[in-house]
Amino acid sequence: MENSEKNFRDWSEIIAGLSPDERLDDLLCSGRRIIQNTKEFCFSLDAVLLAHYPRYKKHWRVFDLGTGTGVMPLLIADEVKEIHALEINPVMASLAKRNVVLNNLQEKIHVSEGDYRRIRELYPPESFDCVIANPPYRPVNQGQLNSLDGVARARHEVTATLQDVVKAARYLLRFRGRFAMVHLPERLGEIIVAMAENQIQVKRLQLVQPKPDKPSNLMLIEGVAGAAPGGMKAELPLIVHEADGSYTREILDIYNM
Repeated sequence: MENSEKNFRDWSEIIAGLSPDERLDDLLCSGRRIIQNTKEFCFSLDAVLLAHYPRYKKHWRVFDLGTGTGVMPLLIADEVKEIHALEINPVMASLAKRNVVLNNLQEKIHVSEGDYRRIRELYPPESFDCVIANPPYRPVNQGQLNSLDGVARARHEVTATLQDVVKAARYLLRFRGRFAMVHLPERLGEIIVAMAENQIQVKRLQLVQPKPDKPSNLMLIEGVAGAAPGGMKAELPLIVHEADGSYTREILDIYNM
């Protein structure tokens, strides 16, 4: 009882110290929580799905390209040896660093502010076992840009293109390392080409459907650096909601519910 009361007081103190634009969310993962800024891009289901997509190994060093508030490193911290994360938006990078400290994960997660288009200046080559990325989905000439700059950068390729993220991933990956990404199905052709041009071959693909009778609106894709072409496994679609709108068993399992 004493520990639960202390924890309640600790979270209450943290909540009291948030700015008016910040909120504290429960990640439903090992008691972890995350601070988000409502004027910036807040993570959604796609980041959670991607975090759980690779089949991690305990000795792996993982890199998160464009980490946002650091949600994916927080979700996978128990599954790997070490995680490095890079974020170009200074507000988001600061939040990601605070979230690492908030969850006492400073020894496992290392967040830096920077531009992954300049990755060669920031990290040594081929030094990670796995790279994950939830990049901007749309080119700047598609769709309407959000009036909030941080949200625009997260949704549209304002600061980095698809080719930029794949190049950065290949630079960071060791031979046979894994690159996993969540993206739009409509860009699958571009993604396969971009990966192949950077010596990454697609080996896994899973479409995500909002409901059983709805077309896929997301996809999870994983490639292997230096692998031979062919051998891609198209997995059964992941369905998010049942026909009545409730979460499917697969999604509830991901959320530990």
